[in-house]
Amino acid sequence: MTIKALTFDVFGTVVDWRSSVIRDGERLGERVGLDIDWAAFADAWRGGYGPSMNRVRTGELPWTKIDDLHRMILDELLKKFGISGLSKEEIADFNRVWHRLAPWPDAAGGLWRLKSRYLIATLSNGNVSLLANMAKYGGLPWDCILSAELAGHYKPDAETYLKAIELLSCEPREVMMVAAHQGDLHHAAGVGMKTAYVFRPFERGPNAKKDLPPDLDFDIIAHDFHDLADQLGCH
Repeated sequence: MTIKALTFDVFGTVVDWRSSVIRDGERLGERVGLDIDWAAFADAWRGGYGPSMNRVRTGELPWTKIDDLHRMILDELLKKFGISGLSKEEIADFNRVWHRLAPWPDAAGGLWRLKSRYLIATLSNGNVSLLANMAKYGGLPWDCILSAELAGHYKPDAETYLKAIELLSCEPREVMMVAAHQGDLHHAAGVGMKTAYVFRPFERGPNAKKDLPPDLDFDIIAHDFHDLADQLGCH
């Protein structure tokens, strides 16, 4: 393989969104006196992610960045969970929890190793400002921030992957998509990208149903980012 760049799915692959949302929810609850099942809240918030993007994909909504889609979902969840009395500032700050997601323990160190040999970039449905703030928060050493926002299409639309390849001035076979989600990788492979599957068995919590075994057609299957760095010959 002649790989020049690695592009990474972020939510779930690089960062632990679920524990991070639960953490911020618990802090909010302690501060304002809320007794909420924050794990259920986090799962429901993430559960609205795909359907809200599909509303954009089908034209029901105009292009809407993830920050705004997250806020639409949050507003509905506040009603569903019976949460009231929060100020506008408190709601806006809680919506920015997605800018403060903690990396998996191996993520930052593994990315530094991969960066020593390859250009590394996000390729996420998160908007650019969200991904940049997340990188500062978590010490993630991206060479550049690439987002569905730049293509005006959400993954898994082919345009998202093709825009990243174009912006990196590469051929599809020179870019490897790294993700913990097999569907993401299948769509990347569909436009000619190389693929690396990384296990994140606790993305949806310790009791969640585990994913199917990874497709053996992926170019690399890795236990974490350090294993990926080893397989790609990074020191």
